[in-house]
Amino acid sequence: MSPHTWLIIALVIYFGAMIGIGVYAATKTKDHEDYMLGGRNLPPAVAALSAGASDMSGWLVMGLPGAIYAAGLIEAWIAIGLTVGAYLNWKFVAPRLRAYTEVAKNSITIPSFFENRLRDRTRLLRIVSAVIILVFFTLYISSGMVAGGVFFESSFGGDYTVGMLLVGGVTLAYTLFGGFLGASFTDFVQGLMILAAVLIVPVIAVVAVGGVGEFGAAIDPAHVSMLGGEALTGAAAIGIVSSLAWGLGYFGQPHIIVRFMALRSAAEAKTARRIGMAWMILSLAGAVAAGFVGIVFFRETGSELANPETVILVMAQALMHPLVAGLVLSAVLAAIMSTISSQLIVTSSALVEDIYRVVAKRTPSQRTLVVLGRACVLVVSIVAVLLALNPESTILDLVGFAWAGFGAAFGPIILLSLFWRRLTASGALAGMVVGAVVVFTWPLLGTGLYEIVPGFALNLLVAVAVSLATAKHDEDIQDEFTRTGAIVTQRPVAEPTR
Repeated sequence: MSPHTWLIIALVIYFGAMIGIGVYAATKTKDHEDYMLGGRNLPPAVAALSAGASDMSGWLVMGLPGAIYAAGLIEAWIAIGLTVGAYLNWKFVAPRLRAYTEVAKNSITIPSFFENRLRDRTRLLRIVSAVIILVFFTLYISSGMVAGGVFFESSFGGDYTVGMLLVGGVTLAYTLFGGFLGASFTDFVQGLMILAAVLIVPVIAVVAVGGVGEFGAAIDPAHVSMLGGEALTGAAAIGIVSSLAWGLGYFGQPHIIVRFMALRSAAEAKTARRIGMAWMILSLAGAVAAGFVGIVFFRETGSELANPETVILVMAQALMHPLVAGLVLSAVLAAIMSTISSQLIVTSSALVEDIYRVVAKRTPSQRTLVVLGRACVLVVSIVAVLLALNPESTILDLVGFAWAGFGAAFGPIILLSLFWRRLTASGALAGMVVGAVVVFTWPLLGTGLYEIVPGFALNLLVAVAVSLATAKHDEDIQDEFTRTGAIVTQRPVAEPTR
């Protein structure tokens, strides 16, 4: 068989496995909470790899290795920022968010948690949060479909539209029926595929260029500098700070922190953190190594690399059996699809749980909610596909913008909700709006500083100031805060006196 045929076989195997997992997850989905949050019964390993795979997308397999290949280790600052941010997120946010969302009237979405935690009787905080999620994630999902179509076109020689529809269709299939569990179980498998790809390819390439010794001798010392030159300039310093600041975004990413809410217990966040951080560190190290190895590999073999972001893909096709190379290519699709599926579920939950249930005049049945959840997944997918029909769309540029938007709008409010008793609904709403507005307007100043930094800081400042001005004692809020701390620290707590 031709190499192209082997690649197609690998792709069919991968797509078939994903749909099979989605069908299995559908048999485990009984009600609305199962569909949106997996019944809060996610094992630590699944939660950890699902969060990681949902987070990284194609950036891990293509963007980071390509940046290292083109510019050297100065591009690794973003990986350092993300690693620190992810660790702090797992360490402090995960256990407390898992406990608090259940204590606060069993909130199954971030907007409903804000409303229940802060006793917002106007419901404005919940609706504004849901609208932010809906707008940003519809564009985010579309950007993923664009990436899937472009990748399919360049790697498998297919048509862009066919590839985009195929990637979107398969992702829709297992998400539509499997819901949150379908997305999480497929994320787990996709996380393993991503890890294998970024570790195996650079090892084989090092062997191909003559071993570690030959590889080390061939590396240009300029590529090893993390400062971009002998002296640290002001522009370079701003660039480093901006790269590190990506880590701030973790606290406010709904598709990532919802995995914390789905854990079986707050205590299992510790196990999940160890698994998740091990996966992340190994994956990032493999991606950086692939970029470095690619520099030597293409110089020694005398071959051309037209697009640095394809460094892992081209090395895989040059060094591996076409079937194995096809599975590596499928790992890139896995990175893209895992993010799309997670964002589809969060967007669906925002529509059903945080908008429909707020305006509905009667309480819908569990069956109705599940049907509505699936219908919303379908509708959002159709809108995202329509936006992605243009392969030259600038939507891809919004990925970093959306990360900053969620991080600056939600991140400080999540942290204050979990760790500060005196946060109020007015403070949260004011801070959220300020954070979102700053993200939209800051780039117009042309400072070069990533907009998440001022957006996060001003959100925090405004939320605290307004809360101090509007705070009123609420015994129920104080009791829930105390009970959450007791669950996380596993200490007994006295019953409140009435």
